[in-house]
Amino acid sequence: MKRNLRVNQLIKKELSQIILREVSFAKGILVTVTRVDTSPNLIQSKIYISVMPEDQNSQVLKILDENIYDIQQLLNKRLNMRPIPKIKFVQEKKTIEAARIEELLANINKKNV
Repeated sequence: MKRNLRVNQLIKKELSQIILREVSFAKGILVTVTRVDTSPNLIQSKIYISVMPEDQNSQVLKILDENIYDIQQLLNKRLNMRPIPKIKFVQEKKTIEAARIEELLANINKKNV
């Protein structure tokens, strides 16, 4: 279990740098790797990404999926481990839910003041 946490942190760090330097998005789009969830057997990693503005999510996922082979190759070169998990990009839903909850709480606070 401890190894899995270290692998997740390492993949998150390396992929964040790869996406920042190697993948180009439209101007004004911010892409963040929020978390990584690697299977216990290290075969696959789900890479959760957050996109600002949120309406660009599908476009960013499409760009990442189109470039997944190159991104995977760059990751393979940077990691000194075997096996290297196969990556899959997923939209982060928890940050969207958290933003919605904060918005609701702010509305409740305004009504109570």
